[in-house]
Amino acid sequence: MGEFQETISLSVRDMENIFGQFDANIKLLEKNLHVAFIARNDRLKMIGEEHAVLRARRIMEELARLSEKGSVITEQEISYVLGLNPAELKSHAMSQLQDECICHTTSGKPVKPKTIGQKTYVDAIREGMITFGIGPAGTGKTYLAMAMAITAFQREEVGRIILTRPAIEAGEKLGFLPGDLQSKVDPYLRPLYDALYQIMGADSFARNMEKGLIEVAPLAYMRGRTLDNAFIILDEAQNTTPAQMKMFLTRIGYGSKAVITGDNTQKDLPKDTVSGLDVAIRVLKAVPEIAVCRLDGRDVVRHPLVQKIVNAYEIYETNAASGGKKKKGGAKHGASGQRE
Repeated sequence: MGEFQETISLSVRDMENIFGQFDANIKLLEKNLHVAFIARNDRLKMIGEEHAVLRARRIMEELARLSEKGSVITEQEISYVLGLNPAELKSHAMSQLQDECICHTTSGKPVKPKTIGQKTYVDAIREGMITFGIGPAGTGKTYLAMAMAITAFQREEVGRIILTRPAIEAGEKLGFLPGDLQSKVDPYLRPLYDALYQIMGADSFARNMEKGLIEVAPLAYMRGRTLDNAFIILDEAQNTTPAQMKMFLTRIGYGSKAVITGDNTQKDLPKDTVSGLDVAIRVLKAVPEIAVCRLDGRDVVRHPLVQKIVNAYEIYETNAASGGKKKKGGAKHGASGQRE
């Protein structure tokens, strides 16, 4: 197939932003797209096979839109845009994410969805009463839910924030922790505190905590309560039992909104214990008022290496599951042959 060329115009500022420090971004694009990029002033030429060049043009135009909206183009954005399908590129779905800002951290940094999956998740929380956010580590499940909760609280859409998670060790036996009851449960709830401090600020958090307007507690403390006019987040829901999950879901009262987050590939429950998250998804799938948002490796917004780790584990676990089924089936066939 013959060589194909396309040329587009970019401002010098946008081109520098897209190319990245020491041209790291453009090298990553060349490696994945198999297209050569040649920059001359405000003109960018792309050379390669026709289908690759046409895809490269759509990607560069999307990155240019991101840059024009003030986004700093990093390896994370490059990796994500490379994974977009033609329809997503055509709809400019990624650049439209820049128009969505949930709130700002205490340092002034905007908190916004960074992937299409995260945008769908945020929209579901905004529009619905109960939302399940399911996905691997690094997809922003808890952080975005916290941002939505704090925003709703500051706008007086709810009267309080309640954050909870089951107190289960992640595979370790921590033994008897020193201190009072709050000190004993704090290690389990530390990730929730971290997000609160970053978005709300330590002083504001402390004041609202003293007034009882923000509550951070183990899931067991929810039993017997009715939670009205509150934004409730259940984190690490994969570590609940079916009874605990049912108990939590039936606490939700008038004027409240609930978000349940979890990663059903990282359960810390005792062996042979069924996850309440898995059961709830099956039981409630036919209830139209309940949204289930599934995030995946494409939505990981931590270091690009984390995305590769998540994807590697997904492939490994899929292969292990299919291999186990084949092995089980083969054993059954052999036993049948012996009986015959």
